[in-house]
Amino acid sequence: MHSETEAVPRQAMSAHPAQSPRVGLKWLVAAVVVSVGATWAVARFSVPSTVAAAAVSSQRPDTAFDRGMLHTVAQTADATERPILVSGLPDFTVLVDRVGPSVVNIRTTEKVTTSPRGTNPQNEQMLEFFRRFGIPVPPGFMPQPGEEGDAPQAENGQRPKGIGSGFVLSADGYIMTNAHVVEGADELIVTFPDKTEYPGKIIGADKRTDVAVVKIEAKGLMPVQLGDSDRLRVGEWVMAIGSPYGLENTVTAGIVSAKARETGDFLPFIQTDVAINPGNSGGPLINMRGEVVGINSQIYSRSGGFQGISFAIPIAEAVRVSDQLRAQGYVNRGRIGVSIAEVDADAAQALGMEKPTGALVRGVESGSPAAKAGIEPGDVIVLFDGKVVSQSRDLPRIVGNTKPDATVSMTVIRRGKEKVLQIRVGRFEQEGVVAEKPKTPEPVDSGAIKAAGLAVVDLTASEKKSLKLDQGVRVTAVSGPAARAGLAVDDVILTVANTQISNAAALESVLKKSDGTKPLSVLFRRGQWVQYTLLRR
Repeated sequence: MHSETEAVPRQAMSAHPAQSPRVGLKWLVAAVVVSVGATWAVARFSVPSTVAAAAVSSQRPDTAFDRGMLHTVAQTADATERPILVSGLPDFTVLVDRVGPSVVNIRTTEKVTTSPRGTNPQNEQMLEFFRRFGIPVPPGFMPQPGEEGDAPQAENGQRPKGIGSGFVLSADGYIMTNAHVVEGADELIVTFPDKTEYPGKIIGADKRTDVAVVKIEAKGLMPVQLGDSDRLRVGEWVMAIGSPYGLENTVTAGIVSAKARETGDFLPFIQTDVAINPGNSGGPLINMRGEVVGINSQIYSRSGGFQGISFAIPIAEAVRVSDQLRAQGYVNRGRIGVSIAEVDADAAQALGMEKPTGALVRGVESGSPAAKAGIEPGDVIVLFDGKVVSQSRDLPRIVGNTKPDATVSMTVIRRGKEKVLQIRVGRFEQEGVVAEKPKTPEPVDSGAIKAAGLAVVDLTASEKKSLKLDQGVRVTAVSGPAARAGLAVDDVILTVANTQISNAAALESVLKKSDGTKPLSVLFRRGQWVQYTLLRR
């Protein structure tokens, strides 16, 4: 995450309520209103029990007063018996002393071969931040060429690109940071808290997990202690050290807001309310034992600054990636060649499952490891290499972490029954080539086919040969139920309700016989992929 290097002016707090009793009282009342805001509607109707008892006693006999006092005493006794769950605030000074010397500032530069005006490095850093988090660029943010204040760049020189953070991974000079901190950099400068600087070299960077490893020529460094990110608990105190807006060795603190927050296919993020801003990226997230449990990587923001939601890469995932980067400069990931979807209640019912779970296979890539293993569209993967697949998002992570060329077992639910398959995991690569678009004959768009939102044509002999199919109808138009099911023009429908579709007449027959209140399972071919969907009419 790139940032501006200008310091942000501080606003002085000049309110002194204790100078005057009257002013102090007004200040106190105002402070109460502000601090309790959302709870004021409740608080103003809550009367202390002693006051309530006194009010009763003024209008009732002494016995009523006695009963009120006894009730108050009982409440007080109950309150004193409850244990104090939270007391005091943590002191982070020892953590800062221990971890601070291992946290570094990373400055990056890039080569320039021209001398354009209007290329302020600080503006470029903020533009990168806007791009990364999808924030609209403010009108007039970038100066135009020739505007005052733009210093020309020397030909074939260097210009600043960004600022980030990192931390020492080993005593011999390995530094961990974010991939986006070092992306596109021609030169790295690593600065320690004692102002010692080293040139850095990128050993490897993985964009999918946003983890990078940098090497400096130094010995006897103080590496951080790595913790167990899986043991983190929501509500636990954590601390961050980094260089927000270029302000080196800035310490912020907060709590873990959530775990396993899904913001990508390969990583479950740690969500915190620790103040993270541009320049904090790549810095450590530290628990109260002084152990690094995450790498600060992203924030949620509508303004470009901190808004109470930040995300960190779990250190367990980061170390797994960094080990591969150090060993070979890149990360090996497994793939099996399926497209998947979440199993909802309707899909579970249609597939004969007791409850929604697993990853629903919507498509199988032709010639992929999944196709060779016998995986079919409509299968639900519930177990892969001994690891439970509770939701569809679990599968890419589990498969990606599996070593390519390894043969593992997987359990699928097929038509309500479990089936165990053996699969040889492939290597992550580009998607397969889409089949050539066939020509369109006269479509059939009447009766039940039209009611389903479809227009189809029978496959010609040449189409069957080119697609390597012996059955099916090709979709020429979609609307209504078919469009909602995700069907598209040039999809080839293979089966409906587990019935093979040889031509348009067969499709019409199946649709007429089916119960219109229940969803129909549909297998279709899209390019080189066979996919699964539910048609609800």
